[in-house]
Amino acid sequence: MFTFQVMGGKSIRAIIETSRPEIFARVRETYLAHHRGATINPNSYFLRFPEKPDARIIALPAALRADGDADGGPAGDANGGPGDGTARTGTARTGVAGIKWIGSFPGNVAHNVPRASAVLLLNDLETGYPFACLEAAQISAARTAASAVLGAEQLHGSRTAGRLAVVGAGVISRNILEFFHALGWSFDRVAVHDRVEEYARKSAGHAGALGYRTSVHTTLAGAVDGADVVVLATTAATPYIVEPGALAPGQTVLNISLRDIGPELIAASHNVVDDVGHCLNAGTSPHLAVEKFGHRDFIDGTIAQLVLGELPLGPDKPRIFSPFGLGVLDLAVGHEVLRIGREDGRVQDVPDFFAEVERW
Repeated sequence: MFTFQVMGGKSIRAIIETSRPEIFARVRETYLAHHRGATINPNSYFLRFPEKPDARIIALPAALRADGDADGGPAGDANGGPGDGTARTGTARTGVAGIKWIGSFPGNVAHNVPRASAVLLLNDLETGYPFACLEAAQISAARTAASAVLGAEQLHGSRTAGRLAVVGAGVISRNILEFFHALGWSFDRVAVHDRVEEYARKSAGHAGALGYRTSVHTTLAGAVDGADVVVLATTAATPYIVEPGALAPGQTVLNISLRDIGPELIAASHNVVDDVGHCLNAGTSPHLAVEKFGHRDFIDGTIAQLVLGELPLGPDKPRIFSPFGLGVLDLAVGHEVLRIGREDGRVQDVPDFFAEVERW
């Protein structure tokens, strides 16, 4: 009960590199668990800084109950034991609670430092005691990428496309490219655009190393026009894709950075989100559209509904997936990475982390 363990980012990255299909499946499972009520996922809390208005540190608390325990019954794993991350056989999963604490400082990019840094704490559902701390920038990027590729698969309808447009050549889009590759996606071309051409060339070079034909575009339209799938992974704080017709009917748009698309374009598109209440918050493009038009009729539903076949989307409009980012995804992916890390001997024990383990 009182074991506490730590995993560093390099070990986590190594596990992710060999486990992307498993992480993708775990993200898919977790969306379905969230849909059936087997999660607790309150609103994220944003710590903002008046002197740095574009920067924030975000707390994402959440809990993922054991499979089948959607009614709020006793916590713990599916065998009645504590949810301390102990690996189990079969398809049922242990429950877990926790919090991701992630800093987003866009100014870092100018110094060639990643925008995001994070830690993930995992808690036992029976006692509330934390049992692990994981470097979570890698976990956050992996769950975001897996979510994006799941959205692409569901909205596009296959794992084959003509052109993939990548807008924003950073850590997130790099992870998305790696998940596309790991899941067997084929593209005729990967077109990359970034305001900094050097970053775009590096991203295109990475896509080329994965086996894709690539091109670098100095304009947004040059990358996006004619693309079957568009990835928006920028640090934009306000919409810049605002011109009518900027997105084409039937085009799949992964609105990963959430604030790139103007409210008029959102309202004129099919819109799928991860959680309606969460996504209509914090100045996202769908949130701005609700504020502008006074309704949410343009929201078709959630990614889980799409997976379950409950959202038929026509080819008459662009298809936009806007995942706000659910804390339960970080828990699920972090828990899975911890399980593999324990098996591989990549986890560090912290002896005597808790000073008192008995009341008297």
